[in-house]
Amino acid sequence: MEFALVAPVLVLLFTGMIAYGIYFGAMHSLQQLAADAARASLAGLNDAERTDLVARFLDENASGYAFIDPRKLEVETVSNLTGTQFVVRLRYDAKDLPIWTLFKDLPLPGKQMSRTSTIRVGGI
Repeated sequence: MEFALVAPVLVLLFTGMIAYGIYFGAMHSLQQLAADAARASLAGLNDAERTDLVARFLDENASGYAFIDPRKLEVETVSNLTGTQFVVRLRYDAKDLPIWTLFKDLPLPGKQMSRTSTIRVGGI
């Protein structure tokens, strides 16, 4: 009798833990991918080269990050006005993650993820 009362709450709790674990895993992968792409861009001498390096890095490596489908990845690279910082901004459409079908009534975060990584260029 007691288990019958507690079981639905436990199932909801475990389902929520799994759903948020997958979501946080995807978010962490997206942040790590942005940081790694920004690091790869350091070898470029100008913004065009840096942008090309980011694109090549993402083409070659994005499929190796957990929960990330490279086809759903949007990339934006910008440089600040003084040219001392280079920003890699990634947006990811997470609507195909398996968490949206786990439990329909579970409050979940948005299906669009966005992460940014900024690096300083030009030495110290």
